[in-house]
Amino acid sequence: MAIIDISPRLSPRLAVFPGDTPLSREVLLDMKAGAPLTLSTIRATVHLGAHVDGPNHYGADARPIDRQPLDLYVGPCRVLRVAVPPRHRVRRSDLEGPIDAERILIATGTYPDPEQWNDDFAALDPALVDDLHAEGVRLVGIDTPSVDTADSKDLASHQRFLANDMAILEGIVLTDVAPGRYELIALPLALEGFDASPVRAVLRGRGE
Repeated sequence: MAIIDISPRLSPRLAVFPGDTPLSREVLLDMKAGAPLTLSTIRATVHLGAHVDGPNHYGADARPIDRQPLDLYVGPCRVLRVAVPPRHRVRRSDLEGPIDAERILIATGTYPDPEQWNDDFAALDPALVDDLHAEGVRLVGIDTPSVDTADSKDLASHQRFLANDMAILEGIVLTDVAPGRYELIALPLALEGFDASPVRAVLRGRGE
């Protein structure tokens, strides 16, 4: 079965929210310098590239990422492509195709290069989160850095995810992915108490 990687490559070039911590690598031991092995340390935001938010990212007393049910991040999903302008908040009427899986991934095309920050990417309308919850959706993914707009202060869409106990997957790359049904695998690391985790998000299938 085909495996489609929907994660951006992680490097110091990868853009992060202004003020957040970009990826850096410190090489502690280097075989090319005569060491018996190569050993590295990384420093970065946990909201790096393709990542899943823990509810405690937007709810003070909510679960951290290590306490999220893992079955949220593995299973059938549907990829939907929308044609929306920059800064648009995607509504239910923008979605073409059935909502026939517990995981919905939305391709907006408004954040085309993960290495080049742009703050006019599309986001989700808070009402859409409620609508998808009513249709049985447990996780929503998006090909932008956030389910809210870059300048959002109240994080209204994040708050609807919290109210509905739904999971968020951000920063995925859906440029070459055909709309359709797949299996999603995007497991977070068991980072105790943390507010997010980077993931190697992949799809299995051919989009039937």
